[in-house]
Amino acid sequence: MTKASVEVTAPADAVPYSLLDTVFFVVGGVSAVWLTWLLVGLSFQWGWAQVWFLFIFWGLLAYLVLPRLHRILTRLYVPDYFIGRARTSDGLLGDPVNLALLGSEPQVHNVMRAAGWTLADDVTLASSRRIVSSTLLGRSYLEAPVSPLFLFGRQQDFAYQQEVDGTPGKRHHVRFWRCPPGWLLPGGLAVDWLAAGTYDRSVGLSLFTLQITHKIDENTDAERDHVVGAMTAADPAAEVRVIRDFSTGYHARNGGGDTIITDGDLPIVDLRNVAAAPAVSTGPLGDRQNKRPAPTIVGAVFVGGRAAAAALLALSMVLFREEHLNSLLQPGTVPTLTEAQADVALSISTVVVLLFAVAYTLLAGFVFLGRNWARTAVMALSTAAICTQAFDVLHGGPDITLAYNLPGLTLDILLILALSSKRSRDYALRPRLRGRPQPG
Repeated sequence: MTKASVEVTAPADAVPYSLLDTVFFVVGGVSAVWLTWLLVGLSFQWGWAQVWFLFIFWGLLAYLVLPRLHRILTRLYVPDYFIGRARTSDGLLGDPVNLALLGSEPQVHNVMRAAGWTLADDVTLASSRRIVSSTLLGRSYLEAPVSPLFLFGRQQDFAYQQEVDGTPGKRHHVRFWRCPPGWLLPGGLAVDWLAAGTYDRSVGLSLFTLQITHKIDENTDAERDHVVGAMTAADPAAEVRVIRDFSTGYHARNGGGDTIITDGDLPIVDLRNVAAAPAVSTGPLGDRQNKRPAPTIVGAVFVGGRAAAAALLALSMVLFREEHLNSLLQPGTVPTLTEAQADVALSISTVVVLLFAVAYTLLAGFVFLGRNWARTAVMALSTAAICTQAFDVLHGGPDITLAYNLPGLTLDILLILALSSKRSRDYALRPRLRGRPQPG
């Protein structure tokens, strides 16, 4: 009797989301909506600056609010098992998985390079900046990165592309995911790799998130056949069989809102007789898990910003002591303080603020190093600060204003959004917590 295959949708060492992480994730999304609403109201007070507000509002909506809302909602309604579609980093259904392969990673690299395709760079700040400038200036960037799509709970292992017209605005590209050990396609076939090939026809705005992104051609079957044709032409040892009607032919939209059309066929390219290429540096999965992600770096910077603000306040209390004393002794201050009491209160406040600055400096360092306890602690502190301000506003307290408390509130919200993201969480909970050795 044949043992039934078990669907694998995440790495074997993945750690389930805790209740606390889920709370922070939701708090970040709700707070981002509140921040956007506050900016809408404040924009009418900015006069000539409303033009700049449109860009701020779009940036918050496209890169913070809508992605987080999609992440929350797609956890509820998008199936967490293989349905022949990749997923975007926001949890939306992405491009169709339209190609399968048999063979080793060196064999895949060999046939793709022989076919004239170029290995895409990883998405980093430097590569993102370069692809933006190359697209705007019409310059060639053969190794331009492709956006991450997710299958089996992780982003593509690597991607290849062919530039068109000397600009990364148009290109053929295909993403590859290694299948988990023992994983079988629906129907019981074993393959080593799954891939998604699509053609970028232009640059535009995502229909679902309003982010700047590549727009793909709707005929994904043509790109699938282009990839298969390139492989078989590059090496006659590559063999192809096609599973007809692997999925029902359909019309749909991908995560960017682009129309996609497919007949549902799935080619399987057998590369086991193809020569293996020399080692190609794509970064092992373990190295990628231990590579510090941008949200963790950004979160650490925001925590450091909290520390810097506290340090500046403490410095102000020392250098401009008389001014701070006078503010405590102003008529109407409740409770009324004597000059001696005000002096003691200011000294205690200075020490407390200085300790706050030191504590946040240490927390920023531990967050940067990927310590989960530090990530959890700063998110808890920021959540408390956000809830306190929301409570005050709801009970007649001071309004949120640009000159008074909006900067601090914004910093807390951005901090939670960064550190509650999947990439930051996965980095903090990487295998080091399960006793595995980590690189220094």
